[in-house]
Amino acid sequence: MADFNKILTPGDVDGGEINVVVEIPTGSSHKIEWNRDLAVMQLDRVEPTIFAKPTNYGFIPQTLDEDGDELDALIITDEPLPTGVFMTAKVIGVMEFEDDGEIDDKIIVVPADDRNTGDAINSLDDLPAQLIKQIEHHFSHYKDLKKPGSTIVKGFSDADKAKEIIHASIERWNNQ
Repeated sequence: MADFNKILTPGDVDGGEINVVVEIPTGSSHKIEWNRDLAVMQLDRVEPTIFAKPTNYGFIPQTLDEDGDELDALIITDEPLPTGVFMTAKVIGVMEFEDDGEIDDKIIVVPADDRNTGDAINSLDDLPAQLIKQIEHHFSHYKDLKKPGSTIVKGFSDADKAKEIIHASIERWNNQ
């Protein structure tokens, strides 16, 4: 496997199309994380199956969120994507999130070229309201068995706010 942070850029943030790398497929209870020091995917832990991911989960290369990890992405597709796949994704919004007192926002994306939907998803408003509720519920409760109350979904914002967060994360990456 290649070092995604060396071969990929964040993409065309202002144009709304970014590169994302899949860590965890939709429906998985495996907490797979990119290990930046070793440049490999690593199984960090196995979560209880009731906390399986409601979307694919990954990261944007050459970014750093305020928690010190690459900026997270929630990748919405009709089918689970395998770990280690990268794609060009369309930014549609952000879930503003706090984990154990640290900012840990999640950029929400869809495939940039989605011929199945005719590229119909362009904002959070184009997603089913039930999916947004499931995402919010998951991230509000996925640590309840270990550390109840340690996660807070602060809200959902549009693509412009997401792009601001991505730019700030690129700046942190460049200044490390």
